[in-house]
Amino acid sequence: MSAPAQAAVRIAAMTDAHATEVLAIYQAGIDEGNATFETAAPEWAAFDAAKLPEHRLVALDESGKVLGWAAVVPVSERCVYAGVVEHSVYVHAEARGRGVGTALLNALIASTERAGIWTLQSGIFPENSASLALHQRCGFRVVGTRQKVGRHHGVWRDVVLIERRSPAIV
Repeated sequence: MSAPAQAAVRIAAMTDAHATEVLAIYQAGIDEGNATFETAAPEWAAFDAAKLPEHRLVALDESGKVLGWAAVVPVSERCVYAGVVEHSVYVHAEARGRGVGTALLNALIASTERAGIWTLQSGIFPENSASLALHQRCGFRVVGTRQKVGRHHGVWRDVVLIERRSPAIV
């Protein structure tokens, strides 16, 4: 069996025009059970309001179909944490294994570094080995495991805390 072909991917700013596809990809990730503690994707207005507008990206195929998305939220209102954000990356199931996640994450790293953001962090369920591997390839490190940090569908779940400190911002 040969390796899947690399997807022709164009990274673009996420806009309202992408809302339906972005939320569908998010809901599919939620439904798989190893992406987030969330149980349902929010309405677009809530999603849109929560994410920093300068760092909301989509990966598009040649026809303009959304293959995945990445976005960040601030971790705190305190000024000392102004350069620290929590990020999410979701890839459509049919686009996985073709470099879409890597393209999105690398674009997100570049976008946040240009804005002076020095740390990207996230929490990943340990069962989500594909996401952990993607982040490791993109320069993230495991900080530690938060044991039984929350209940998900009645089951206590661990979360692997990862981060990437920008070497470009001293």
